[in-house]
Amino acid sequence: MKKVKITALRKTEYHDLMVEYENPIEHTCDIAEGMSWISENGEKPEGLCPEAWKIMSEFVVNLANGKGNFFDGWMRNPDSAMISCNDGFRPVSFYIEAIK
Repeated sequence: MKKVKITALRKTEYHDLMVEYENPIEHTCDIAEGMSWISENGEKPEGLCPEAWKIMSEFVVNLANGKGNFFDGWMRNPDSAMISCNDGFRPVSFYIEAIK
């Protein structure tokens, strides 16, 4: 199995949507741009958001098992994927890549 590196490349916030639709909350996402994790054996790395993991785990497991080329050439690097978490107010975009 290959190791898979997960890197938070971008975090966006939609303040207008928060004001209109979100209930006030004290704690939001702890992920910052540039943070990275290594998944070994297709397992969730410690410290990675569990909700983000739900979205990306299938891609990570496939990459760890040597599979890639998702959606017939979607990514320039066939051993990678670009995945966003499902937070509609402050989505984070993750670059996921198989490493040696």
